[in-house]
Amino acid sequence: MQPISTHRLFLAVAAGIAVSTVYAAQPLLVTMGTDLGLSAGTVGLFVTVTQIGYGLGLFFLVPLGDLLDRRRLIQLQFVLLAVALLVTGLAGSAAVLLIGLAAIGALAVVTQSLVAYGAALSDPAGRGRTVGTITTGIVVGILLARTASGALTDLAGWRAVYFVACALCLLISVTLVRSKPQPRVELSYGKLLLSTIELWTTEPLFRQSALRAFFIFASFSTLWSAIALPLTERGLSHTEIGVFGLIGAAGAIAAGPAGRLADRGHGRLVTTLASVLLATSWLVIGWTPYTLVALAIGAVLLDLAVQAIHVTNQSRIYPLRPDAGSRLIGGYMVFYSLGSGLGAIVSTALYERAGWTAVSVLGALFGIGALLTSVRAVPRTSPASRPCESCP
Repeated sequence: MQPISTHRLFLAVAAGIAVSTVYAAQPLLVTMGTDLGLSAGTVGLFVTVTQIGYGLGLFFLVPLGDLLDRRRLIQLQFVLLAVALLVTGLAGSAAVLLIGLAAIGALAVVTQSLVAYGAALSDPAGRGRTVGTITTGIVVGILLARTASGALTDLAGWRAVYFVACALCLLISVTLVRSKPQPRVELSYGKLLLSTIELWTTEPLFRQSALRAFFIFASFSTLWSAIALPLTERGLSHTEIGVFGLIGAAGAIAAGPAGRLADRGHGRLVTTLASVLLATSWLVIGWTPYTLVALAIGAVLLDLAVQAIHVTNQSRIYPLRPDAGSRLIGGYMVFYSLGSGLGAIVSTALYERAGWTAVSVLGALFGIGALLTSVRAVPRTSPASRPCESCP
Protein backbone atom coordinates (compact mmCIF):
# COMPACT_ATOMS: atom_id res chain seq x y z
CA MET A 1 0.00 0.00 0.00
CA GLN A 2 1.33 3.38 -1.00
CA PRO A 3 0.75 6.17 1.51
CA ILE A 4 -1.94 8.61 0.39
CA SER A 5 -1.88 12.25 1.43
CA THR A 6 -3.75 11.58 4.69
CA HIS A 7 -1.18 8.96 5.66
CA ARG A 8 1.63 11.39 4.93
CA LEU A 9 -0.11 13.99 7.05
CA PHE A 10 -0.60 11.60 9.95
CA LEU A 11 3.03 10.50 9.87
CA ALA A 12 4.12 14.15 9.69
CA VAL A 13 2.00 15.05 12.75
CA ALA A 14 3.25 12.02 14.68
CA ALA A 15 6.87 12.83 13.82
CA GLY A 16 6.37 16.45 14.82
CA ILE A 17 4.96 15.53 18.21
CA ALA A 18 7.72 13.00 18.87
CA VAL A 19 10.56 15.36 17.98
CA SER A 20 8.98 18.22 19.93
CA THR A 21 9.70 16.30 23.12
CA VAL A 22 13.42 16.73 22.46
CA TYR A 23 13.23 20.50 21.95
CA ALA A 24 10.49 21.54 24.37
CA ALA A 25 13.03 22.34 27.07
CA GLN A 26 15.03 24.90 25.07
CA PRO A 27 13.05 28.06 25.96
CA LEU A 28 12.72 26.77 29.53
CA LEU A 29 16.39 26.17 30.24
CA VAL A 30 16.83 29.06 32.62
CA THR A 31 13.59 28.31 34.49
CA MET A 32 14.33 24.59 34.82
CA GLY A 33 17.89 25.32 35.92
CA THR A 34 16.74 27.81 38.55
CA ASP A 35 14.11 25.38 39.83
CA LEU A 36 16.74 22.68 40.26
CA GLY A 37 19.64 24.85 41.39
CA LEU A 38 21.81 24.93 38.25
CA SER A 39 23.64 28.00 36.93
CA ALA A 40 22.86 29.60 33.57
CA GLY A 41 26.20 28.46 32.15
CA THR A 42 25.40 24.79 32.73
CA VAL A 43 21.78 24.60 31.58
CA GLY A 44 22.94 23.56 28.11
CA LEU A 45 23.52 20.20 29.79
CA PHE A 46 19.76 19.59 29.58
CA VAL A 47 19.94 19.74 25.79
CA THR A 48 23.22 17.84 25.56
CA VAL A 49 22.10 14.87 27.68
CA THR A 50 18.93 14.65 25.59
CA GLN A 51 21.01 14.59 22.41
CA ILE A 52 23.30 11.93 23.86
CA GLY A 53 20.25 9.80 24.50
CA TYR A 54 19.02 10.57 21.00
CA GLY A 55 22.34 9.50 19.49
CA LEU A 56 22.28 6.20 21.38
CA GLY A 57 18.69 5.58 20.32
CA LEU A 58 19.54 6.28 16.70
CA PHE A 59 22.26 3.65 16.70
CA PHE A 60 20.64 0.97 18.87
CA LEU A 61 16.89 1.40 18.20
CA VAL A 62 16.26 2.83 14.72
CA PRO A 63 18.03 -0.05 12.86
CA LEU A 64 15.49 -2.43 14.42
CA GLY A 65 13.08 -1.16 11.78
CA ASP A 66 14.92 -3.33 9.24
CA LEU A 67 14.58 -6.36 11.51
CA LEU A 68 11.14 -6.06 13.14
CA ASP A 69 7.66 -4.98 12.12
CA ARG A 70 8.04 -1.19 11.83
CA ARG A 71 4.47 -0.35 12.77
CA ARG A 72 4.55 -2.33 16.02
CA LEU A 73 8.01 -1.03 16.84
CA ILE A 74 6.79 2.55 16.38
CA GLN A 75 3.77 1.94 18.60
CA LEU A 76 5.95 0.52 21.37
CA GLN A 77 8.38 3.41 21.15
CA PHE A 78 5.56 5.93 21.57
CA VAL A 79 4.31 4.14 24.69
CA LEU A 80 7.80 4.08 26.22
CA LEU A 81 8.32 7.73 25.24
CA ALA A 82 5.15 8.60 27.13
CA VAL A 83 6.57 6.90 30.24
CA ALA A 84 9.83 8.85 29.94
CA LEU A 85 7.90 12.11 29.61
CA LEU A 86 5.92 11.30 32.74
CA VAL A 87 9.11 10.62 34.71
CA THR A 88 10.59 13.92 33.53
CA GLY A 89 7.47 15.86 34.47
CA LEU A 90 7.55 14.37 37.97
CA ALA A 91 11.31 14.83 38.48
CA GLY A 92 12.19 16.31 41.85
CA SER A 93 15.95 16.57 41.39
CA ALA A 94 18.44 17.43 38.67
CA ALA A 95 19.63 13.81 38.55
CA VAL A 96 16.15 12.40 37.90
CA LEU A 97 15.47 15.14 35.35
CA LEU A 98 18.66 14.33 33.44
CA ILE A 99 17.78 10.63 33.42
CA GLY A 100 14.31 11.43 32.14
CA LEU A 101 15.64 13.74 29.44
CA ALA A 102 18.16 11.12 28.30
CA ALA A 103 15.35 8.56 28.05
CA ILE A 104 13.22 11.03 26.09
CA GLY A 105 16.09 11.52 23.67
CA ALA A 106 16.62 7.79 23.22
CA LEU A 107 12.94 7.08 22.56
CA ALA A 108 12.16 10.17 20.49
CA VAL A 109 14.14 8.51 17.69
CA VAL A 110 10.76 7.08 16.73
CA THR A 111 10.76 10.23 14.60
CA GLN A 112 13.36 8.65 12.31
CA SER A 113 11.53 5.34 12.35
CA LEU A 114 8.57 7.25 10.93
CA VAL A 115 10.75 8.71 8.16
CA ALA A 116 12.02 5.25 7.19
CA TYR A 117 8.47 3.86 7.47
CA GLY A 118 7.08 6.52 5.15
CA ALA A 119 9.97 6.15 2.68
CA ALA A 120 9.48 2.39 2.53
CA LEU A 121 5.77 2.79 1.80
CA SER A 122 6.40 5.25 -1.04
CA ASP A 123 7.13 4.51 -4.66
CA PRO A 124 10.58 5.78 -5.73
CA ALA A 125 9.19 8.68 -7.78
CA GLY A 126 7.36 10.08 -4.75
CA ARG A 127 9.82 9.19 -2.02
CA GLY A 128 11.31 12.68 -1.83
CA ARG A 129 7.83 14.15 -1.49
CA THR A 130 6.99 11.78 1.35
CA VAL A 131 10.26 12.45 3.15
CA GLY A 132 9.71 16.17 2.59
CA THR A 133 6.19 16.02 4.07
CA ILE A 134 7.30 14.11 7.15
CA THR A 135 10.32 16.37 7.55
CA THR A 136 8.03 19.39 7.35
CA GLY A 137 6.17 17.90 10.31
CA ILE A 138 9.49 17.41 12.10
CA VAL A 139 10.56 21.00 11.44
CA VAL A 140 7.24 22.39 12.63
CA GLY A 141 7.41 20.13 15.69
CA ILE A 142 10.93 21.31 16.55
CA LEU A 143 10.13 24.98 16.23
CA LEU A 144 6.56 25.06 17.56
CA ALA A 145 7.73 23.02 20.53
CA ARG A 146 9.38 26.19 21.78
CA THR A 147 6.23 28.25 21.31
CA ALA A 148 3.91 25.70 22.90
CA SER A 149 6.24 24.90 25.79
CA GLY A 150 6.77 28.59 26.50
CA ALA A 151 3.03 29.28 26.59
CA LEU A 152 2.26 26.20 28.70
CA THR A 153 4.99 27.12 31.16
CA ASP A 154 3.59 30.61 31.62
CA LEU A 155 0.14 29.11 32.19
CA ALA A 156 0.85 26.04 34.31
CA GLY A 157 4.60 25.62 34.89
CA TRP A 158 7.27 23.76 32.97
CA ARG A 159 6.15 20.32 34.18
CA ALA A 160 2.82 20.70 32.37
CA VAL A 161 4.74 20.61 29.07
CA TYR A 162 5.81 17.03 29.72
CA PHE A 163 2.42 15.86 30.97
CA VAL A 164 0.67 17.13 27.84
CA ALA A 165 3.31 15.54 25.58
CA CYS A 166 2.85 12.25 27.46
CA ALA A 167 -0.88 12.23 26.66
CA LEU A 168 -0.27 13.02 22.97
CA CYS A 169 2.24 10.17 22.58
CA LEU A 170 -0.21 7.68 24.06
CA LEU A 171 -2.87 8.91 21.61
CA ILE A 172 -0.57 8.40 18.63
CA SER A 173 0.34 4.88 19.74
CA VAL A 174 -3.28 3.74 19.46
CA THR A 175 -4.12 5.54 16.21
CA LEU A 176 -1.07 4.76 14.03
CA VAL A 177 -2.06 4.10 10.42
CA ARG A 178 -2.08 0.49 9.27
CA SER A 179 0.03 -0.86 6.43
CA LYS A 180 0.97 -4.10 4.75
CA PRO A 181 3.93 -5.97 6.30
CA GLN A 182 7.26 -4.82 4.90
CA PRO A 183 10.30 -6.96 3.98
CA ARG A 184 12.74 -7.64 6.82
CA VAL A 185 16.39 -8.58 6.77
CA GLU A 186 17.59 -11.94 8.05
CA LEU A 187 20.29 -10.75 10.44
CA SER A 188 21.01 -11.06 14.12
CA TYR A 189 20.82 -7.86 16.16
CA GLY A 190 24.61 -7.77 16.52
CA LYS A 191 25.16 -8.12 12.77
CA LEU A 192 22.49 -5.51 12.16
CA LEU A 193 24.42 -2.97 14.23
CA LEU A 194 27.70 -3.98 12.60
CA SER A 195 26.19 -3.46 9.15
CA THR A 196 25.19 0.06 10.20
CA ILE A 197 28.85 0.83 10.90
CA GLU A 198 29.89 -0.76 7.61
CA LEU A 199 27.68 1.68 5.71
CA TRP A 200 30.18 4.37 6.69
CA THR A 201 32.98 2.59 4.84
CA THR A 202 31.01 1.41 1.81
CA GLU A 203 28.83 4.42 0.97
CA PRO A 204 30.75 7.67 0.26
CA LEU A 205 27.54 9.67 -0.26
CA PHE A 206 26.32 8.49 3.14
CA ARG A 207 29.58 9.66 4.75
CA GLN A 208 29.33 13.07 3.15
CA SER A 209 25.68 13.48 4.11
CA ALA A 210 26.35 12.41 7.69
CA LEU A 211 29.18 14.91 8.12
CA ARG A 212 27.01 17.63 6.63
CA ALA A 213 24.25 16.73 9.09
CA PHE A 214 26.73 17.16 11.94
CA PHE A 215 27.60 20.70 10.85
CA ILE A 216 24.11 21.94 9.99
CA PHE A 217 22.59 20.77 13.25
CA ALA A 218 25.53 22.05 15.28
CA SER A 219 24.76 25.45 13.74
CA PHE A 220 21.01 24.99 14.30
CA SER A 221 21.51 24.02 17.95
CA THR A 222 23.94 26.89 18.50
CA LEU A 223 21.11 29.31 17.78
CA TRP A 224 18.16 27.61 19.42
CA SER A 225 19.97 26.42 22.55
CA ALA A 226 21.67 29.72 23.34
CA ILE A 227 19.00 32.19 22.26
CA ALA A 228 17.00 31.83 25.50
CA LEU A 229 19.91 33.37 27.42
CA PRO A 230 20.04 36.86 25.81
CA LEU A 231 16.26 36.97 25.44
CA THR A 232 15.75 36.15 29.11
CA GLU A 233 18.22 38.89 30.02
CA ARG A 234 16.05 41.30 28.02
CA GLY A 235 13.08 40.37 30.20
CA LEU A 236 11.10 38.37 27.64
CA SER A 237 8.61 35.83 28.98
CA HIS A 238 8.65 32.14 28.06
CA THR A 239 5.80 32.74 25.62
CA GLU A 240 7.63 35.63 23.96
CA ILE A 241 10.80 33.56 23.62
CA GLY A 242 8.76 30.75 22.13
CA VAL A 243 7.34 33.10 19.50
CA PHE A 244 10.74 33.16 17.81
CA GLY A 245 10.33 29.43 17.29
CA LEU A 246 7.04 30.18 15.57
CA ILE A 247 8.78 32.72 13.33
CA GLY A 248 11.53 30.24 12.54
CA ALA A 249 8.92 27.65 11.57
CA ALA A 250 8.63 29.51 8.27
CA GLY A 251 11.78 27.59 7.35
CA ALA A 252 9.63 24.47 7.07
CA ILE A 253 8.47 25.62 3.64
CA ALA A 254 11.88 24.59 2.30
CA ALA A 255 11.28 20.91 3.05
CA GLY A 256 8.74 20.17 0.29
CA PRO A 257 10.54 21.92 -2.61
CA ALA A 258 13.88 20.48 -1.50
CA GLY A 259 12.47 16.97 -1.58
CA ARG A 260 11.07 17.47 -5.08
CA LEU A 261 14.37 18.90 -6.33
CA ALA A 262 16.18 15.89 -4.87
CA ASP A 263 13.76 13.59 -6.74
CA ARG A 264 14.78 15.38 -9.95
CA GLY A 265 18.50 14.94 -9.36
CA HIS A 266 19.45 18.40 -8.11
CA GLY A 267 20.47 17.35 -4.61
CA ARG A 268 24.05 18.59 -4.72
CA LEU A 269 23.03 22.02 -6.01
CA VAL A 270 20.47 22.35 -3.21
CA THR A 271 22.93 21.42 -0.48
CA THR A 272 25.60 23.79 -1.80
CA LEU A 273 23.32 26.84 -2.08
CA ALA A 274 21.63 26.08 1.25
CA SER A 275 25.02 25.74 2.97
CA VAL A 276 25.99 29.21 1.74
CA LEU A 277 22.70 30.55 3.10
CA LEU A 278 23.31 28.82 6.45
CA ALA A 279 26.73 30.39 6.92
CA THR A 280 25.63 33.87 5.85
CA SER A 281 22.47 33.82 8.00
CA TRP A 282 24.73 34.34 11.02
CA LEU A 283 25.74 37.76 9.66
CA VAL A 284 22.17 38.79 10.36
CA ILE A 285 21.71 36.79 13.59
CA GLY A 286 24.81 38.46 15.02
CA TRP A 287 22.83 41.72 15.33
CA THR A 288 20.36 40.15 17.80
CA PRO A 289 21.58 42.17 20.84
CA TYR A 290 20.73 45.37 18.97
CA THR A 291 17.43 44.46 17.31
CA LEU A 292 15.15 41.44 17.55
CA VAL A 293 14.17 41.97 13.92
CA ALA A 294 17.63 40.63 13.00
CA LEU A 295 16.94 37.49 15.02
CA ALA A 296 13.58 36.97 13.32
CA ILE A 297 15.03 37.36 9.81
CA GLY A 298 18.17 35.36 10.56
CA ALA A 299 16.19 32.52 12.17
CA VAL A 300 14.02 32.13 9.08
CA LEU A 301 17.08 32.06 6.80
CA LEU A 302 18.91 29.57 9.01
CA ASP A 303 15.94 27.23 9.28
CA LEU A 304 15.28 27.41 5.54
CA ALA A 305 18.86 26.33 4.90
CA VAL A 306 18.95 23.58 7.51
CA GLN A 307 15.70 21.96 6.40
CA ALA A 308 16.55 22.13 2.69
CA ILE A 309 19.83 20.32 3.37
CA HIS A 310 18.28 17.83 5.79
CA VAL A 311 15.51 16.72 3.42
CA THR A 312 17.89 16.50 0.48
CA ASN A 313 20.38 14.44 2.48
CA GLN A 314 17.75 11.87 3.46
CA SER A 315 16.16 11.72 0.02
CA ARG A 316 19.55 11.01 -1.57
CA ILE A 317 20.84 8.38 0.84
CA TYR A 318 17.74 6.18 1.16
CA PRO A 319 17.92 4.83 -2.45
CA LEU A 320 21.54 3.74 -1.89
CA ARG A 321 20.33 0.70 0.05
CA PRO A 322 16.53 0.44 0.28
CA ASP A 323 16.94 -2.84 2.18
CA ALA A 324 18.85 -0.91 4.86
CA GLY A 325 16.61 2.14 5.01
CA SER A 326 16.31 2.26 8.80
CA ARG A 327 20.05 1.78 9.24
CA LEU A 328 20.87 4.52 6.74
CA ILE A 329 18.49 7.01 8.35
CA GLY A 330 19.54 6.00 11.88
CA GLY A 331 23.26 6.15 11.13
CA TYR A 332 22.86 9.49 9.40
CA MET A 333 20.92 10.94 12.32
CA VAL A 334 23.60 9.91 14.81
CA PHE A 335 25.65 12.76 13.36
CA TYR A 336 22.65 15.06 13.67
CA SER A 337 22.53 14.24 17.37
CA LEU A 338 26.27 14.72 17.86
CA GLY A 339 26.11 18.11 16.17
CA SER A 340 23.07 19.21 18.16
CA GLY A 341 24.65 18.18 21.44
CA LEU A 342 27.93 19.93 20.66
CA GLY A 343 26.20 23.11 19.56
CA ALA A 344 24.09 23.23 22.73
CA ILE A 345 26.83 22.74 25.31
CA VAL A 346 29.44 24.93 23.58
CA SER A 347 27.11 27.81 22.69
CA THR A 348 25.61 28.23 26.18
CA ALA A 349 29.03 28.05 27.83
CA LEU A 350 30.51 30.41 25.24
CA TYR A 351 27.74 32.97 25.71
CA GLU A 352 28.42 33.20 29.43
CA ARG A 353 32.12 33.84 28.80
CA ALA A 354 32.24 35.86 25.56
CA GLY A 355 28.74 37.04 24.63
CA TRP A 356 26.54 36.77 21.56
CA THR A 357 29.16 37.75 18.99
CA ALA A 358 31.25 34.71 19.90
CA VAL A 359 28.16 32.50 19.62
CA SER A 360 27.46 33.92 16.16
CA VAL A 361 31.01 33.22 15.00
CA LEU A 362 30.66 29.65 16.23
CA GLY A 363 27.40 29.17 14.32
CA ALA A 364 28.92 30.61 11.15
CA LEU A 365 31.93 28.28 11.40
CA PHE A 366 29.62 25.29 11.59
CA GLY A 367 27.86 26.61 8.49
CA ILE A 368 31.18 26.84 6.66
CA GLY A 369 31.87 23.24 7.63
CA ALA A 370 28.60 22.22 5.98
CA LEU A 371 29.57 24.14 2.85
CA LEU A 372 32.91 22.34 2.62
CA THR A 373 31.16 18.95 2.66
CA SER A 374 28.81 20.15 -0.10
CA VAL A 375 31.40 21.40 -2.57
CA ARG A 376 33.45 18.20 -2.37
CA ALA A 377 31.86 15.87 -4.91
CA VAL A 378 31.48 12.16 -4.20
CA PRO A 379 30.15 9.36 -6.40
CA ARG A 380 26.36 9.07 -6.42
CA THR A 381 26.65 5.34 -5.71
CA SER A 382 29.34 2.94 -4.62
CA PRO A 383 30.15 -0.67 -5.51
CA ALA A 384 28.31 -1.71 -2.37
CA SER A 385 25.15 0.09 -3.41
CA ARG A 386 22.35 -1.83 -4.97
CA PRO A 387 21.15 -0.66 -8.39
CA CYS A 388 18.18 1.66 -8.25
CA GLU A 389 16.94 2.67 -11.69
CA SER A 390 14.59 5.30 -10.31
CA CYS A 391 17.06 6.96 -7.98
CA PRO A 392 17.71 10.64 -8.66
